Amino acid sequence: MGEAGQDAAAAGFGVYVHVPFCRRRCDYCAFATYTDRDHLMADYVAACAAEVGRTVEEGTMVPASSLYVGGGTPSRLPPDMLAELIAAVPRRPGAEVTVECNPEDVDSARLARYRSAGVTRLSLGVQSLVPRTLASLGRRHGAAEALEALAVVGEAGFESWNADLIFGAAGETDADWQSTLDAVLGLTRPPPHLSAYALTVEPGTRLGADPRRHPDDDVQAARYERTDRLLSDAGYRWEEISNWARPGHGCAHNRLYWRQGDYRGIGAAAHSHRSGHRSWNVRTPERYVGLVRAGRSPLAGEERLGPAERDFEALALSLRTPAGVPASALDSDGLDGLVVRREGRAVLTVGGRLLADLVTARLRPEGPPGDAGTMPGMSATDAAAATAAAVATTAVAAPDAPR
Repeated sequence: MGEAGQDAAAAGFGVYVHVPFCRRRCDYCAFATYTDRDHLMADYVAACAAEVGRTVEEGTMVPASSLYVGGGTPSRLPPDMLAELIAAVPRRPGAEVTVECNPEDVDSARLARYRSAGVTRLSLGVQSLVPRTLASLGRRHGAAEALEALAVVGEAGFESWNADLIFGAAGETDADWQSTLDAVLGLTRPPPHLSAYALTVEPGTRLGADPRRHPDDDVQAARYERTDRLLSDAGYRWEEISNWARPGHGCAHNRLYWRQGDYRGIGAAAHSHRSGHRSWNVRTPERYVGLVRAGRSPLAGEERLGPAERDFEALALSLRTPAGVPASALDSDGLDGLVVRREGRAVLTVGGRLLADLVTARLRPEGPPGDAGTMPGMSATDAAAATAAAVATTAVAAPDAPR
């Protein structure tokens, strides 16, 4: 079957736990997060532990090769409560354990507790080091606070860690974005993994409701190209369209998603995947807690991908990475400068990454005639929607995505 499910065993088994609590919702955020539910924290953690226990009993959860605690703001939980949540998830020896953290929550004592709880990797939501850009994004922390947090995390002794950045906010200049990159790379211990996202306008957000603040595509493209040049010169290699890492510091949990591996989502709004079967939990934390406490399933919906859909999704995800796709999966006409072909694979160039939706629309999953009949010739818009769905439903949103 095409590339669907290939390397699934090697990719391991992932667990994603969603923590929906936030101090403040950022202007661009469309995730399942809440600023008025902190009173549910203890009950929510207990419900997540109970869901894990039931999943283990059902035989649908094996010890995880990677655990990712995202949100929301996981660092909003008291450290001991977060440690309780991590302890509930069975893990393989040497499993990667990532926790998302906001700069305003960072201090040495908290990070030491995380490490003692088994956390091996931190994901720090910096977004920018320019005050007016942070204000435009609706971020709560300041630039100085973020710089201090970066330094503290760098000294904390984690095996690896990453910083999330966003470009394209209203009022941000090329010089602003350059100064953020320069400051991050100029740290004594810069993050060995960087995520740099083009600001995305989501319906229902404060950003979405204000067209004056919508980003310019050409400006974002130029900043992406600059980012790739700077990070490449600094020894980073691209892992996925918006992710770069130094050798040995890629995120194993992310790679599991990009290889279409199996994972289990725990908590409100969390998504799961096993061999083409996707499912997702109810969205609100109070409903989730109530269902689990009553001994009922928190499942909200599910779908099964057919062979053609699964093969297309596998190709669409792999295309976003340096692994690329089989050269035979793409026409050669009209893609000059967007892909390079080597050793039987087609891999996106920097320009191709900027037009990945267009290239995705040209994918041709292999298989018997008619097996993928709905895939060839799809529009770039449909391809973008299909790829976004594949990426987004890997959890609540892709890990290391801006919170």
